[in-house]
Amino acid sequence: MRLERGSSRLYGMMLMLAAVVLLADQLTKLWAVSALSDSERVAVIPPLIHFRLLYNAGAAFSIGTEATWVFTLVAAAAVVGILYTARRLASAGWALVLGALLGGAASHLGGRLFRKPGLARGHVVDFIDYGPFVGNVADIAIACGCVALVLLSLRGVQLAKVPGEESA
Repeated sequence: MRLERGSSRLYGMMLMLAAVVLLADQLTKLWAVSALSDSERVAVIPPLIHFRLLYNAGAAFSIGTEATWVFTLVAAAAVVGILYTARRLASAGWALVLGALLGGAASHLGGRLFRKPGLARGHVVDFIDYGPFVGNVADIAIACGCVALVLLSLRGVQLAKVPGEESA
């Protein structure tokens, strides 16, 4: 993969944020698995936020629990798509958005690939209970990345440099 001139700094920024999201998500999941029992519900900010350990085979709200392999493919496609799209990043804002999305997608992909019950069928560890749903740090990064993606798009911030375009 060849990076356009001027994009390598932004690409590095994106990869750094992705690594931070991935590491934070994996460390908090390790903590949740070791510190919480399956039936335990710990108040964090009552009544808004609790910790509660769940293993989610599906997507949001446990949708598609019988199609875990589909979510594995979607996460893999997201990781590849983000890495491909980011080759010619044009702004720090987009580097941050793609970094948050990449970190979240990569963490979910790792869970799908390597957690029980098996390869490409793994269940994602969720533990932050917001009431109507239970999520994790990767979910927060993905949700924030999606909101920021919409805002940057609405503001007309350029995602990628056009080949041959001079950097500002």
